[in-house]
Amino acid sequence: MIATTQKNIPRLRDLLIQFLLIGAISFGGGIIAYERLLLVDKRKWLTADEFMAYLAISQTMPGLNSVNLAVLTGDFLRGTIGSVVAVAGLILPGSVFVLGIGILYSTHTNHPMANVILAGIAAAATGLLTAITVRIGSGHWRQLKSVLIITATFLLMSVGKLSLPWVLLIMAPMALYLYRPSKS
Repeated sequence: MIATTQKNIPRLRDLLIQFLLIGAISFGGGIIAYERLLLVDKRKWLTADEFMAYLAISQTMPGLNSVNLAVLTGDFLRGTIGSVVAVAGLILPGSVFVLGIGILYSTHTNHPMANVILAGIAAAATGLLTAITVRIGSGHWRQLKSVLIITATFLLMSVGKLSLPWVLLIMAPMALYLYRPSKS
């Protein structure tokens, strides 16, 4: 657990409403950025350092980073029930939306607008992910080492069409070497 001077302990209702909003407005991508906006900037339930620590932990856990982050944050703020409430709020809007779209798509599979709408959603999700990557990693864009790692990773996945495990096997040792502690 991360040490903090917690000023705002939200009510369970507030936690549910805020995570419902995140789940509703971030469908298709950008959920981590919305979680940061809510937890750090808007509600100040976490500091920026706490958020980054929980994000790092959530990336080591199996499952979706955003859901893992909701579990960790909910637990930190309100214990086990807070985790359940945060996760329920986060996944409920998307689940209802996907179920509704799935029913519509299954009944209108041959409609020409179906593929156009799906292509638009894919383009919007790509734009959101790009914007989030730039925002969260803004400090790293100024360091040559980071830019080289980002570029190499992009090329391996996009041009080389390597799967994530292969890219990690290639890039992790390079990143560890480049960011090894200096002797001085």
